[in-house]
Amino acid sequence: MIKFDQVNKRYPGGYQALKNVSFEIAEGEMVFLTGHSGAGKSTLLKLIAAIERPNLGSVLVNHQNVGVLKSRALPFLRRNLGIIFQDHKLLFDRNVFDNVMLPLQICGFDYRESHKRVRAALDKVGLLKREKSNPIALSGGEQQRLCIARAIVNRPSILLADEPTGNLDTEYAQEIMAIFKSFHQVGVTLLISTHDESVLQNTNARVLALKQGELQA
Repeated sequence: MIKFDQVNKRYPGGYQALKNVSFEIAEGEMVFLTGHSGAGKSTLLKLIAAIERPNLGSVLVNHQNVGVLKSRALPFLRRNLGIIFQDHKLLFDRNVFDNVMLPLQICGFDYRESHKRVRAALDKVGLLKREKSNPIALSGGEQQRLCIARAIVNRPSILLADEPTGNLDTEYAQEIMAIFKSFHQVGVTLLISTHDESVLQNTNARVLALKQGELQA
């Protein structure tokens, strides 16, 4: 499903974000990615989505080397990926419903099917009654759930989450993790970046630990 083979990523200016990183994630597996701020977690997730490209090594997603994909092939890759960004990237000039609708509009989904999927996604994260609200009116936890709804409305096989509980209190963090576990139970592959050790409690999921760009465990 996801395979890194001796991956290196160096940014302009010489900053080495990842050094010789190798691992595999099986289809349907839930894996946590841990490490200090600046350890390379966000870079690793961006490489999977081909937002960034490796300098050396290969990144395989569903047996496809995404590091060498041409720009025209990227939309097809990302249709199978759900991405939850650390900074939300919500559109505050659109309501909750329209924020979730956007990925389906970009992919050219049928109007009726799109509305059905949006409402199903909002219902899954407990925001169906807030579909007409503006994101600015939502709490931090609700905004995070909105991000999850937008990421899963395409029904992706892989879900990537970058620090999804980073700015939430314990109760909201537990709610978000419960949502992720429900996706895992229906076969979605999850890779969740976090520096919050409490998130790792009560889970048997595998942990990949980064330190200064190198995989420790």
